[in-house]
Amino acid sequence: MDFRQLETFITIARLKSFSKAADALFLTQPTISNHIQNLENELSTVLINRSNKKVTLTKAGEILFTHAIEILNKREQALFSLESFKDRIEGTLEIACSTIPEQYILPPLLQSFHKKYPEVQYNLLHYDSEQVVQSILNGKIDFGFVGAKIDHKHLEYIEVFQDNLVLIAPNKDLYKNIDHVSIDFLLTENIILREKGSGTRKIFEQILHDHDLSLDQLHIVAYIENTGALKQCVRNGLGISIISNLAIQDEMKFNLLKKIELIHIDTLRKFYFVYYKPRTLSPLAETFKTFMLTSQNESIL
Repeated sequence: MDFRQLETFITIARLKSFSKAADALFLTQPTISNHIQNLENELSTVLINRSNKKVTLTKAGEILFTHAIEILNKREQALFSLESFKDRIEGTLEIACSTIPEQYILPPLLQSFHKKYPEVQYNLLHYDSEQVVQSILNGKIDFGFVGAKIDHKHLEYIEVFQDNLVLIAPNKDLYKNIDHVSIDFLLTENIILREKGSGTRKIFEQILHDHDLSLDQLHIVAYIENTGALKQCVRNGLGISIISNLAIQDEMKFNLLKKIELIHIDTLRKFYFVYYKPRTLSPLAETFKTFMLTSQNESIL
């Protein structure tokens, strides 16, 4: 078992394609296939299902995948400890983010990190909060930013920001004099929601549950993944929606939307940096994690 074989195996598992893995590693497909065949022969087991169009891991492949990530990260740690690699932090940092952290929280953090480590490049992956957590748990990414906690014994959540959820409505005569409403107001309006899995929707569903309501009792006219598209639909009168106050600062500045507060309801929401505690990280990923842990007491945001 050598590092090239493990790197090939991990890349195929992540991209779910031999051809994409070949492109990513700048190798030919026969070379890629040879790496996997040699690895399977050495381990005397089948690691990858090849019987259908979609590449999937066997049970043995799933077990090896977790260990292979650890092995390659350990190698990077060893290389980093050598004198020739001292004080060099470079490479590509993959960060998964849900919508609000991606657009409003992460940019100033990256700018601050980039000042210290200018050789680092960034690859931001847009997932909803549930997808961020699942990608961390299955080893596709090392950490991410989410707008809602999903409990797991191996996950560590570091709070990075607080905000409030607010109702937004078209800035038109119908809503001009409405500044505060009760939860029952939602039963009379057309509602636009974020997609299932988003942190905003998860918190909103909990608010409904706490007041003995459910989504089935609302008149939902649309489910929209993109925050910008959601705000445009509200502006054009399709319905009202609930959103992070952080996401409507420009619209409020130019009177493009009407903000309405929900009375007697705790609309506080928190945003988190989340990572998998037991996992050995590459030097770059470990440096970013340390940066996030130490920046809790710094006014970066």
